[in-house]
Amino acid sequence: MADRTSSTITIDAERDEIMTVIADLPAYPDWASGIREVTVERTGADGRAERARLTFDGGPFSDTVGLAYTWEGDDAVHWTLDKAGSVVTGLHGSYALVPAGAATEVTYELAVDVRVPMIGMVKRKAEKRIIDAALKGLKRHVES
Repeated sequence: MADRTSSTITIDAERDEIMTVIADLPAYPDWASGIREVTVERTGADGRAERARLTFDGGPFSDTVGLAYTWEGDDAVHWTLDKAGSVVTGLHGSYALVPAGAATEVTYELAVDVRVPMIGMVKRKAEKRIIDAALKGLKRHVES
């Protein structure tokens, strides 16, 4: 899973406000298109998710996977596949937040492996669609 796809967007809000939205995993269906449900299975001492189950509907594929989270305060969050689904066999992702004046630059990085053989270019295009939709939804939700 060496190839990762990433994109960055600037959101008119402070890092802590954005990370609060990112950390509220059960609310993802409200702003992240394609996410149907997120259930937090275990939280850490800081109250943020350590393990969660995520159900998504990604066009031709729908799946439920288990994810493990690592938080770096309000700077970043990383997640990896903890339990494969019927389609998704590998997954690494992250949000990194960097102050940009009164705004924040948010970079979303994602790499997904699936059971169905896919040409690299098609896979990266699908990852890019997921990332761009998530970043636009996050921006819209935070700035509203």
